[in-house]
Amino acid sequence: MSDDENERRRDLRMPNDDEVFAVVTNMLGANRVRVRCADGVERTARIPGRMQKRIWIREDDVVLVEPWDWQDEKGDVTWRYEKSEADQLRREGHIQ
Repeated sequence: MSDDENERRRDLRMPNDDEVFAVVTNMLGANRVRVRCADGVERTARIPGRMQKRIWIREDDVVLVEPWDWQDEKGDVTWRYEKSEADQLRREGHIQ
């Protein structure tokens, strides 16, 4: 890797045991989004209050979702990646 590539590569937050990568496919309103998760499941994800005013989430954003234990088709958004970070995740093969 060249120095330029090394500088651009950042250590990104990776999913912990109960989180999965997901891509936002639809904005549903009422702090909810439709996501397509890396495990192949479409889920309705909730944007928690601590993220609502600080982080804007749009369609095609890459996020981390924590599926609910008691209802697998739903979950909570726990993290949103910037566009450059999402591109790096794609390049490294973590997401499609």
